[in-house]
Amino acid sequence: MADAKVIPFDDDRSRARRRPGRPEEPSAAGTGPAAVRALPGAALEAVAAPAPEPPAPDAPAPDGPGEGSVRPTAWERRLAGGLAFLRRRVTGEYEVDEFGYDAELTDQVLMSLLRPLYEKYFRVEVKGVENIPEKGGALIVANHSGTLPLDGLMMQVAVHDHHPAGRHLRLLAADLVFVLPVVNELARKAGHTLACAEDAERLLRAGEVVGVMPEGFKGIGKPFSERYKLQRFGRGGFVSTALRAGVPIVPCSIVGAEEIYPMIGNAKTLARLLGLPYVPVTPTFPWLGPLGMLPLPTKWTIQFGEPIPTDSYPPEAAEDPMLMFNLTDQVREQIQHTLYKLLVQRRSVFF
Repeated sequence: MADAKVIPFDDDRSRARRRPGRPEEPSAAGTGPAAVRALPGAALEAVAAPAPEPPAPDAPAPDGPGEGSVRPTAWERRLAGGLAFLRRRVTGEYEVDEFGYDAELTDQVLMSLLRPLYEKYFRVEVKGVENIPEKGGALIVANHSGTLPLDGLMMQVAVHDHHPAGRHLRLLAADLVFVLPVVNELARKAGHTLACAEDAERLLRAGEVVGVMPEGFKGIGKPFSERYKLQRFGRGGFVSTALRAGVPIVPCSIVGAEEIYPMIGNAKTLARLLGLPYVPVTPTFPWLGPLGMLPLPTKWTIQFGEPIPTDSYPPEAAEDPMLMFNLTDQVREQIQHTLYKLLVQRRSVFF
């Protein structure tokens, strides 16, 4: 048997037998000092660096999203919040006050439903909202108009969305609101209560912002020819309530609501049969049927005036009819003057 021929590892003939273009595979002999010196700089650092130690089994995970983790999107967070809200409603894990006010439902549902009407349809501009105190009770007195009481709802959104302290407005509503099905429940949930001195005083003493529209049905149901002319403010009961509670009175003027349903007539016979204060006749209702109930997209302005303090008067001042008359007239004149001023500044009914 012939002697076997030994071929050294570094013989050029061994390299020649490799396929062209195939990278050389490291051999066991390529780990010595000479082989390490022959490696490029990046490979030399990789070889010289020590192997990383495996993390401890109980070591905490590094901060930030790791490989394979997914951040929840805004839509997913909104969905999770909605599901949590529904779970609380189903299980009854929510609170209402003694008047039936549901703050969570108002913030997350009712305000969300009214906000498109407020921002996109009527494009309400708010002025002087900082005149409402940041804390403690306050009585907001506003003019009333529009055939349907949308002005009160828009005023509620204005206080809720624009007041620096994020205050909530509790409206005093007429008896009719609380005898209508569905409307009754929604009004209670939104924080409205019966327009009586007892409920108003309790809310004011509890530090709430209360809204009242003393014109009542005389203001909301007046004909279009008398628009922006304030009706009588009753007997000044709201002034007496503010004096007893010692809270400021904030006049509020609303421009734009008069034109949403221009009332050119009143079906009085039908109103008596239905037990309603009036049945409006407008240029679109009842001629266009249900479509005639759509309000016109007028441009609104809501301005809150300088507060009128009452805490300097003694408690027995609420029984002084002359003082109540003077304060009532002062509030009414301030609202009327602001209405005229806003009308002069208005460029158009719709823009």
